[in-house]
Amino acid sequence: MMSFRVSFSFNIIASLVLFMFIGESLLAQDQRQQNLEAQRKRLQQEIKQINTLLFSNEKRKKSVLTQVEDLSLKINVRRRLIRVTNEQANRLTQQINVNQRSISQQRKELEALKKDYSEMILKSYQSKSGQSRMMFLFSSENFLQAYKRFQYLKQYSSFRKKQGELISEKTQVLQELNISLLDQKHKKENLVKQNRAAEEQYRQEQNSQESLVQELKKKGRNFISQIKRKQKKTNEINKEIQKLIREAIIASNKAAGKKRNSKVFSLTPEDQLISDNIIANKGKLPWPVEQGVVIQRFGRQPHPVVKTAIIQSNGVTIATPKNAQARAVFDGKVMSIIGFKGSNPSVLIQHGNYITTYSNLGEVYVTKGQKVIPKEAIGKVFTNPETGKTELKFSVFKASTPVNPKGWIYRM
Repeated sequence: MMSFRVSFSFNIIASLVLFMFIGESLLAQDQRQQNLEAQRKRLQQEIKQINTLLFSNEKRKKSVLTQVEDLSLKINVRRRLIRVTNEQANRLTQQINVNQRSISQQRKELEALKKDYSEMILKSYQSKSGQSRMMFLFSSENFLQAYKRFQYLKQYSSFRKKQGELISEKTQVLQELNISLLDQKHKKENLVKQNRAAEEQYRQEQNSQESLVQELKKKGRNFISQIKRKQKKTNEINKEIQKLIREAIIASNKAAGKKRNSKVFSLTPEDQLISDNIIANKGKLPWPVEQGVVIQRFGRQPHPVVKTAIIQSNGVTIATPKNAQARAVFDGKVMSIIGFKGSNPSVLIQHGNYITTYSNLGEVYVTKGQKVIPKEAIGKVFTNPETGKTELKFSVFKASTPVNPKGWIYRM
């Protein structure tokens, strides 16, 4: 009896430890797989948006430079998609291996349990012969010994029952692990199939890009001059925006009777509340357009094709559908509306000590001093009649210093 008790107790402890280990491992793997699946779906959606926004009208004549830039954007996103899908498939392989080891372990334990149980049943039947149970009780020397023997027989019966239940549980776990294994293998096959298709598209896009780059190399000087002209116009707009913000800071401090050399706004209690609220909502702000994809990121960066050409961006450029409206991302007040010769208007909205800017508008719906609320339309984004591209340039400033919009806009 003692051997059964020890064996049974050991099986329970071993099973609990194994279940805890497998459970924690699978939970962590599950969470990571869910994150990867969410990333994969976002990247697939991004490629779909890029195709819709940048490649839907192949008949429209684009410059070779624009074609290379657009294709480079799609290639980069597809490369990330392939990497994420590969990681998913690799993690599924790891999960499959864990499951296979677990199934093997569960089978061994199930066989051991069945063996123990059969031995217990055999001894139980042997002990029944000649009314041995009753004799075992009646041969007691006193009442206390009889009571202990009765409890012993009761525990023995309970052990038999629990051993049977444990065998049933093990069998169910084994069945569930087998179902999970088949599901994981099916998912992995689908991922591998999708990744092969993505890699084939990636190779085709790379070949197209290489052909376009060869064409660009034949007129390299013209290509670099196009990049420089584009950057020069961007720099002019950036300088004017920062100049206007600095002037507004000086004016706010002058009106409040404070030092003119202050680098931040002098805020009213209402403006301070807006400033505090926008900080509290950092990372949760809505996109400045209803639909769109970032085609140029923030900061100093090499040109996607000519790595020696450096681009400086004080914000992000978002491709969006034709007739899209630019939207305020938070409560604020229209600080200024500016326009340059040869470029489209920009709207600056103040949110306490923060400024958001919306450039390349075809139409402006707001006026200086007007208060706006989140998602309120402030203008229509301009569509280039030559390329057919609709792009909004969006920036965030802390006082007059540009900061990365990615940290402020939800899932940018």
